[in-house]
Formats: sequence, structure tokens, C-alpha cells
Amino acid sequence: MPLTPRLRARRTKAALLTSAVSVCLIAASAPSPAVPLGVGDRLFPHLGNPGYDVRSYDLAFTYPGDNLKPLTAVTTIDARTTSPLERVNLDFAHGKVSSVEVDGSPAAFTTAGEDLVITPREPLPAGSRTRITVRHTSDPVYTGDAEGGWVRTADGLAMANQADAAHVVFPCNDHPSDKALFTVRVTVPDGYTAVSNGLDAGTRRGPRTTTWTYRTEHPMATELAQVSIGRSAVVRRSGPDGLPVRDVVPAKDRERLEPWLAKTPAQIAWMERKVGRYPFETYGVLIAEAQTGFELETQTLSLFERELFVRPEYPKWYIESIMVHELAHQWFGNSVSPRTWSDLWLNEGHATWYEALYAEETAGRPMEARMKAAYGASDRWRAAGGPPAAPKVPKADHKIGIFRPNVYDGAALVLYALREEIGRPAFERLQRAWVAVHRDGVASTADFQRLATRIAGRDLDTFFQGWLHGERTPPMPGHPDWKTAPAEASAKRKTGK
Repeated sequence: MPLTPRLRARRTKAALLTSAVSVCLIAASAPSPAVPLGVGDRLFPHLGNPGYDVRSYDLAFTYPGDNLKPLTAVTTIDARTTSPLERVNLDFAHGKVSSVEVDGSPAAFTTAGEDLVITPREPLPAGSRTRITVRHTSDPVYTGDAEGGWVRTADGLAMANQADAAHVVFPCNDHPSDKALFTVRVTVPDGYTAVSNGLDAGTRRGPRTTTWTYRTEHPMATELAQVSIGRSAVVRRSGPDGLPVRDVVPAKDRERLEPWLAKTPAQIAWMERKVGRYPFETYGVLIAEAQTGFELETQTLSLFERELFVRPEYPKWYIESIMVHELAHQWFGNSVSPRTWSDLWLNEGHATWYEALYAEETAGRPMEARMKAAYGASDRWRAAGGPPAAPKVPKADHKIGIFRPNVYDGAALVLYALREEIGRPAFERLQRAWVAVHRDGVASTADFQRLATRIAGRDLDTFFQGWLHGERTPPMPGHPDWKTAPAEASAKRKTGK
């Protein structure tokens, strides 16, 4: 029977409706596009990733013997999900990924911004343990704006990952709020030595290679990872209470650098008298023949430029105080890590404080004179970089720009004001309590304020608001004659991160 115009119209409408519903169902079932994520850090909004907590990293690097060529690498991450995940984002911005497995099964992957976005075969439920294995390259030659990661040295490589460059080297959750244990395996050609954070866990000899393995006994932020590859000498000695002290230096400079290396045990003992027992399983200095412009507190093995120790214009007291700066970070920044990068002043302010205190007690360089000079420059530092606890956001092409004077001497000035405000005994109790209460964890500016208030036994909100967040520097307690004024930028060499 032929269709009437009315029936034809009805069937046409029905067909169009069915088609529209089908399109909507297809659209609803299609996965959303992969996007870069972050944990919402004010200074680095795309660092870190939500939905999981990393428990451990296992990093395996194979060095080809040429620091211009990529290393082959395998990164294995053990994590616990904190929410249901259809995808897992890892920070990884440089290198080629050849395969990904999730819990032993191949997984699809793509990139979005500086994220590696992984789609497991099955969604991961909240509260589950998962293992992610990424096979990739790790390239020391940069093509973007990265300002860290692998550092080429005269005889190999070292790492400088602060603040946001660990994910240039290996896939990770690259934010200090997610600390984890690390195992690092490095395979190098004969004649090279590889050293990493933590303790030596054995070596395996091959026909023409050696694989060195290291493990940390305490959790570590990704920005503090260190791998040194070079023709190095490893110098061992004992520190306080038998602490293993291990230094890594160019083999050709072993004897020349020994007078500096020998100072570390006494420096550790000095810090222990101030704030308590050293928080990790080992310590030492890594002296690299490289041009970085800074020193760096990588956990258990601080990175230093060779030129700091061999150039004659740096006075002895200055070099020793910089060594103490990086050592102090093992307590302040490494054992107690910042919850966000706006809490950086807690790292650098304390390291600068003990740097200055060491210079005062061992070299007659008065703390008060340094703090008075800092007070004079403080308003200019705040205008340029923001208050100590609210640094200005770094420019896109200068990510390490958060390391400004306001979080070094400017933050040490806050600690000096606090000591003047609550008295030396309460201040010293606060220092010891801070590193004891938050050992192996993360902590914030608010945590520090609460602990200081409890130990002082009185309200310090007004004090901290002005000193940590104010646009202008408050009056210095006990020093009404101190004045702030514009000052010329210091020509002093940057002390370190």
C-alpha cells in the first residue's frame, strides 16, 4: 500500500528522532578528550595529578656512554588510588614512550600538554593498589623551555629537578606533596660510576657494563631525586653516631677536594645540636664539573658546582656556610617538605637561617648585621617577588623564578623577627618541634603558624599576617630604629636552592 503524505511525514520524523538519539548515545559513550591535570598548586597549576598516591618508584636507566644521547629507561610506579580512575595522568614532558602497562596488561596512552595520559583496560576503583610500568627514553638534550632535569657534566650527567623538572627525566607525580620511596638502577659502561639517593643496594657486573642499585629508606619528593653518572671517586667516612657519609667527586680532583669533604661530619654534628638527629640514612656532597649557577639539596646527596671549591675569590667561611645551607635542607625541605610551592619560604628561609647562624658562630659574621641589611632591602624584595609566603607566579619561560631573595634572606628575616617576638628559648623549641612533628611528611605555612602559636602560648596571627603576607615589611620587634629603603640588587653569587 502506497504511503500517504501524512504517514510519510510521521515516518520521516521518527527516523530523524531515532538518528538523533543514536548520535547522542554515541557521543555520550565516547571518551572525553585527554587533558593535562594538576593538583591546583597556585604557582604550578599543572604539576601533580589527582586521584592517586604514589607509594614507590623503581627507576632503571641505561647510559649509552655519551651525555648527548638519550638514556633508555623503565619507570615502575606503585600507587594507591584515592578515587575511581578511568585514566591515569602522569607528568612527563620529554622523552619517547614505547609502551605502558597497568597491572601487567598493556594500556593505551597519549599525551596532553606535559602529561602522559594512560587508559587502563579496566577502570581502577578507589582504594585499589596499582602498578604502572612505562618504557621510555630519558633525554638530556632539551628542545623546550625546561630549566632542569639532566645536567651535562664534564664526564657524564647529574640531576637538578627543582622545582618542576623531574618529569623531564621520568614519568611521575611531580609535586612535593606526593612523596614516595625510590629504588634506582643505573647501568653504565665500564669506567663509569653511578650514584643515587639513599644507600647502595648492590652492583651487578656485565660483560662491559655495571648496574648500580640504590634505595631510599625514607620517602622523597620527585624534585629531590639525584643520579650521578661519571668517572667519579666515591669517598666514604663516618659521621655522628656512625652515620655513613658518602661524597662523590671527579676522580681527578679527589685529593684537591678532600679538605672540603672532611668538613661534613662536623657540620652534621653542628646541625644536630641545633635541631636534632639527622633525619636520613646517609649524607654526602656531589661535586660536579658543570655550570648550573646554583647548588641543590638533593636528598642525602647535595649537588655542588666544582667551581665553588676551586675558585680563589670565594672566602673559606662563605663556602662552608653554603655547605651548611644545603645540609640544613635535609631537615627543612627534604624531611619536612612543602605542601605547596607557596610554602617554599619554609625550606629556603630555614636553610638561609642556619647558613647565617653557622657563619656567625664559626666565622664571626654577625647575624644581626645580615638581618639589618635584609630588612633594608625587604620592601624592594616584596615588591619584586611578592611576600615570603605568597611568591608571585613565575613567568612561563622562567619557571625557577620563584627562587627570589624574598624566600631566602627575606624569609630568614621572618624567622629573625619571630625569634625577637617570642624569645630565643621558645624559638629554638619551635625549630626542634617542627622537624620532629613533620618528619618524613609535608607541611604548610598554616601548620608552622599553629605550632609556633602553641609553643609561644599566645596568638601570633597578626604577626604572621604582616610578616608572611603583607606588601610592606612590618616593624622589627626589638629594633625600632631599623628602616626599609630601596637598595641596589646584590652582586653576591646565588647561594643555592
